[in-house]
Amino acid sequence: MSKFVVRKRKGGFTLIEIMIVVLIISVLLAIAIPNFMRARETSRAKSCCSNLRQIETAKEQWAMDNKASDGDDVTGDLWPDYIKDEPQCPSGGDYTVNPIGTNAECSIGDQGDSEDYNDHVIR
Repeated sequence: MSKFVVRKRKGGFTLIEIMIVVLIISVLLAIAIPNFMRARETSRAKSCCSNLRQIETAKEQWAMDNKASDGDDVTGDLWPDYIKDEPQCPSGGDYTVNPIGTNAECSIGDQGDSEDYNDHVIR
């Protein structure tokens, strides 16, 4: 009489199943990471533009208080008199206040591409 050996399958995953899961995760990451990076830079650029607008508002208030006109340099300190703390660009750029009648600028500025999401300028 011959004996038949019945093998029971263990509860693990096969190599093919694991490779398919890794492939699916890789595809999802390839899609998600660029979108996450773009969203992060968009947020930084918007925060920078908000800081530039805050500087512009402070310049206007300074100009009204000092009866300054277009082209005059801001000779007093805007912070802490008109802005509580000196604004900092979230991307590490430096702000230039510029004379009355011209916009404050960030050293990062316009990125030069066709996308506006990463520009650090007042529009």
